[in-house]
Amino acid sequence: MASQMSLPYQLPPIDLISPQANGSAITTQVYASMRNALKAWIVVKVAQGNAATVAITPVQATSSSGTGSKAIGGADTTVPIWLNDDTSLATGSDGLVAQTAALNFTTDATTKNKIVVFEIAPEAALDIVNGFNHIGLNIGASNAANIVTATLHIYGSYEGATPPTSYV
Repeated sequence: MASQMSLPYQLPPIDLISPQANGSAITTQVYASMRNALKAWIVVKVAQGNAATVAITPVQATSSSGTGSKAIGGADTTVPIWLNDDTSLATGSDGLVAQTAALNFTTDATTKNKIVVFEIAPEAALDIVNGFNHIGLNIGASNAANIVTATLHIYGSYEGATPPTSYV
């Protein structure tokens, strides 16, 4: 019997940053609501075509328009981060390696394709008490040869045929 797990239903992908060159700073395109979230993962892919580091910072806001945007950091001062520093078949792997927990991450300067994953527990990583219940992502300026994209996956605390939208 197949498992009852369904990625589109239980961990729907939300496009935070569409693929784009990283010649200048990139601000999240969406601030997603975490009101119905038990946990979320921000998955950042970097096609590093230039030996310039890429700074990645999850941010929180009080609304889907980004009101009061600031770096994450609520009850906890760090979040778990995982890295695959080389996704190529020839020299890399498909594994993720735990990094030192932090509130942001900067890649190294090697020209490889990379995946960085931030694990967000809303009650710990967001300033919920002061109304910060939306999450997004900012990427620091790097080099136009570095292409960045980011997807948010929310594990929700809801049941029903149609999950609530995170665009509220």
